[in-house]
Amino acid sequence: MKTTVVDWGVIPYAESWERQSEWFEALIDAKQHDKPYENRVILCEHPHVYTLGRSGKDNNMLLSEEQLEAINATLYHIDRGGDITYHGPGQLVCYPILNLEEFGLGLKAYIDRLEEAVIGVCRSYGIEAGRLDKATGVWIDGETPRARKICAIGVRSSRFVTMHGLALNVNTDLRYFSYINPCGFIDKGVTSLRQELGTEVPMAEVKQRLQQEIIKQLQG
Repeated sequence: MKTTVVDWGVIPYAESWERQSEWFEALIDAKQHDKPYENRVILCEHPHVYTLGRSGKDNNMLLSEEQLEAINATLYHIDRGGDITYHGPGQLVCYPILNLEEFGLGLKAYIDRLEEAVIGVCRSYGIEAGRLDKATGVWIDGETPRARKICAIGVRSSRFVTMHGLALNVNTDLRYFSYINPCGFIDKGVTSLRQELGTEVPMAEVKQRLQQEIIKQLQG
């Protein structure tokens, strides 16, 4: 079960979505027609962008189009699960394009593995993170009034092939979350590795740790 890790660096959201979609459709086609394929884990960062999932509500975006332009951001309605989220510089985005059947995983178990990988990365920095009941993603102090999200997760799956994935706040400018109700929540905060540690964290180091944790989780 070879899994190739691809680093796209900083890439505009629209371009990453198009390239993801091509690889996603190619993997589905390969499964259906018994052709060779690759499982891939893509790592990247995006310029400022908001994405709204299928079940998302437009009113969770608090800015007008003109205000979005003023903060140099764009908005996309996309085909993953979940509500609205933000991507931007200093945030590590990970898009696994995988045949889950090859790993013996259903969608719920797969999302659980993604969460566990991020929890492992946080632990490696001495941060105790975990889950929050009825909310995907990774949280700190999740069951307290100080609950704050450090990683958002939203996945699309078809024929047990995945796309989209997770967004881990590393050195993210958290002000951009104040312009939305992140993932539809109005009563919970967001955070980053930098915010929790009080210092900038090397992105290359976080990429390496996340890559290792995801591969470990996929191998079971």
